[in-house]
Amino acid sequence: MANADEVIFRVGVLQDIDNLNPFNGITAAAYEAWALMYDGLTGYAADDFAPTPRIAESWEQSEDGLTWTYQIRTGVTFHDGEPLTADDVAYTFNRIMDGQLEKTNYGSYVAQIKTVEATDDSTVVMTLNNPTPLMERLAVPILPEHIWSEIGADELEQYPNEPGSDPPGGVGSGPFILTEAREGQFYRFEANEDYWAGAPNIDGVEYRLYRNADAMVQALKNGEIDFADDLDANIFTSLADTEGIEARSSVYYGFNYLTFNGGAALTDGTPIGTGHPSLQDPQVRLAIHHAVNKEALVDRTLDGRGSPGTTVIPPLYPEHAEPEVPVTYDPEEANRILDEAGYARGPDGIRTMPDGSDPLVYTLYARQNSETSQTTIKFLQGWLEAIGIDSTAETVSEGRLYEIAGEGTFDMYEWGWVVEPDPDYQLSTFTCGQFSYENDRGTVRAGLNDSFYCNEEYDTLYEQQSTETDRDARAEIVKQMQLMAYDANAYIVTEYYDYLQAYRSDRFTGFVPQPDPDGAILFQYGTYSYLNIEPVTESASSAAASDDSNSNAMLIGGAAGAGVLAAVGLWMFVRSRRGTDADVE
Repeated sequence: MANADEVIFRVGVLQDIDNLNPFNGITAAAYEAWALMYDGLTGYAADDFAPTPRIAESWEQSEDGLTWTYQIRTGVTFHDGEPLTADDVAYTFNRIMDGQLEKTNYGSYVAQIKTVEATDDSTVVMTLNNPTPLMERLAVPILPEHIWSEIGADELEQYPNEPGSDPPGGVGSGPFILTEAREGQFYRFEANEDYWAGAPNIDGVEYRLYRNADAMVQALKNGEIDFADDLDANIFTSLADTEGIEARSSVYYGFNYLTFNGGAALTDGTPIGTGHPSLQDPQVRLAIHHAVNKEALVDRTLDGRGSPGTTVIPPLYPEHAEPEVPVTYDPEEANRILDEAGYARGPDGIRTMPDGSDPLVYTLYARQNSETSQTTIKFLQGWLEAIGIDSTAETVSEGRLYEIAGEGTFDMYEWGWVVEPDPDYQLSTFTCGQFSYENDRGTVRAGLNDSFYCNEEYDTLYEQQSTETDRDARAEIVKQMQLMAYDANAYIVTEYYDYLQAYRSDRFTGFVPQPDPDGAILFQYGTYSYLNIEPVTESASSAAASDDSNSNAMLIGGAAGAGVLAAVGLWMFVRSRRGTDADVE
């Protein structure tokens, strides 16, 4: 328990950390926790996502672009006091390059890397197969070799990486140290007083799990927590003019989506799962896309705080976003497509396969921590019924849904992604190599490709964009790839959402938005706010109280106005991840 005089920043969340092991987790909450615990090689700036030095304080590339040399900061230590050196960096990258499970989350970053070598304690040299634009954006947590080298490949899936693990878990070089983890309840971190970029202004961070947003917001009002993350629109609006609380609507880099089981299989081509065969037909997926009213979803699930979705790179990244797409809400067209494709309605109004077998009855899944997800699936059931498709729906935890996705035992579900500034990782989620796979013990493990979309031309373009160093040429390839996945209806990107957060403005100040000035103030690509927030002084609290209603009204009106800025702290780690509540992320 914290001492009474310690300054602990308590964050209410709805999404649990699915795994503290960075090779096993997938949720946004997990990536936020890893960001506190670990450092990355490079980072993204708070104001504009530009690459910034982190553990690598500088780097240079050879004239042919095939050799990158990183100078590693000296004097950096892990939480257990052991020094972080170039050997730890080389170990981390080589483990990913040589591993299987390790590649699920980080394989896209090392795809063009041929060798990684520590030439001395402070120098890492990476040689490439081909030049790539990713070498300033290596969002990989640097692990302590002296701990992780004791964890074999056969032990990796079960290693919890928690305090009390054998070997000791949670040891990184990041700004906070994991001290206690209670799944489904809370996670506690204490400030790393020896952090190389300077100790945080607070003594610790605690994440508290809540079953629903109502309970979380009540805890915020009661002062039990200081920050409420990822709010539903109606609850967010109810916080207007609440004394001592500032509600912030931020532009964000996530999207919600519906995915189809387009033919679940392992990477070796072995079919798996229970997906309905009709969903392997692009015409059926197109018809369903026409049946989905995205405007209604934005209005009903986001209270208008977002926009209808199109492709998988959000408009916050205009260099790579591709908004010009043709599918519109048109249930009549949906019915026409299914009629012409031979999916006739039976006496009960439910369509069957063209040969008269297998009525079109789908199994749908929503996430239990997300009202947005559950509402979307309810709407989907009605839209499917209108075009002759029956369905059953079930609500499950995100951990269970990830298992269901990997097993292919679904027809459709709702989830989402938080998209990192570079498009490579997000594009990798549609590649054939990210299908599910069977490990050495015969267990099926999920990859990142939950639609099971596989197209050799897409994979070829993915390789091209990953080695294209001309920005304009790469952007054109990225847009072409998005249109391919869109035209195949691998996903239905339902909406881009504003990120709704609230905090006790009478307790903490100094939050740093990313990007500046309208971006999110937590769950960023970095730990800027965690490093810069500080307690509100008595005089500042009085001044804030006098301005509280005006500032809340301004922020709740739409995308956030200017946030409270502190000197920008240095750091980054978090990469793309499965989203949280409102973002699905």
